[in-house]
Amino acid sequence: MCKKFFPACFVFIFTIATLFSANGVCAEDTVNYRLKWLFNTSTVGDLYADVNGIFKAAGLDVKVKAGGPERDAIRELELNHAQFGTASADQVIRALSKGSPVVVVAQLFQVNPLQWIYRKSKPPVKNLEDLKGRVLGITYGGNDETIMKTLLAKTNIPDNEVKFFSVRYDYTPFFQDRVDLWPVYRNAQGPIIAQKLETAGEEVEFFNPADFGVKFVANSIVTSEKMLNQNPELVKRFTSALIQGWTEALDPANKQKALAVLEQFDKDTPPEIRKKQLEITRTFIKPSPGFKIGTIDIQGWKQTEEIMLAQKQIPGPVNVEQVLKGQE
Repeated sequence: MCKKFFPACFVFIFTIATLFSANGVCAEDTVNYRLKWLFNTSTVGDLYADVNGIFKAAGLDVKVKAGGPERDAIRELELNHAQFGTASADQVIRALSKGSPVVVVAQLFQVNPLQWIYRKSKPPVKNLEDLKGRVLGITYGGNDETIMKTLLAKTNIPDNEVKFFSVRYDYTPFFQDRVDLWPVYRNAQGPIIAQKLETAGEEVEFFNPADFGVKFVANSIVTSEKMLNQNPELVKRFTSALIQGWTEALDPANKQKALAVLEQFDKDTPPEIRKKQLEITRTFIKPSPGFKIGTIDIQGWKQTEEIMLAQKQIPGPVNVEQVLKGQE
């Protein structure tokens, strides 16, 4: 029969062959995944899932694309340039306030890595009242400004009882001791600055807003409402593979494999710093041994929205809890 209907048979066989790989798994779905940051320790799980074939095993050909100041994952979702992305809660909430159909399928950081570093020789910040009279570094228009002003409002400290210092990329004012508290990503610049000061004989401490009741959710995994509705199985496969990548990357048993991935993509950071960054990142994404990576902190998201409303960063409520679609 195949001889008689050779063209049709050939097309059928060719089609089946393209649908299945040699091991019987369906051909890979190609998706673009836009990160929020450049390739560094904060993206180790994403890179680990790619390098170690976890995406491929899930039938996915994932193009993991670095982020940065000029990249907006949510915008790329809207333009269909990416199917998944990484975004912080404030980005999601701002997008929702403008009508964007973005949804959240997993939350990576359970502790916001944005904190303030200060010299241990300075009076400790044991309560928010201890911020009075300090020179506080903030990035005007940045999340750190929002968080710090929320902390001050929380304890009724007026702006004239602190001095704000406009932060740029240059850490010189902090090294020169002209600023008391300087905003850093605790798992990125934190270890670098700490090492430089320790080399000069100075110890450091970190001021974590979460310790004072202010949660401002950081990086989470987003996709479009359309993608979730039309391709729920693909979304589930991607999310599961990504979480597996993060779980394996942060497992102490896989430390050397995770560091090898970082060495491949983040050559500018010294190896001893990468080790410290990886340890800190683990505690922020998996804060306790039994914690399930990817869990969405609904109350944290709601508080983030409340903070942005109070700081007049959005014109009205967006009911962010309605777009939190964590996978079971």
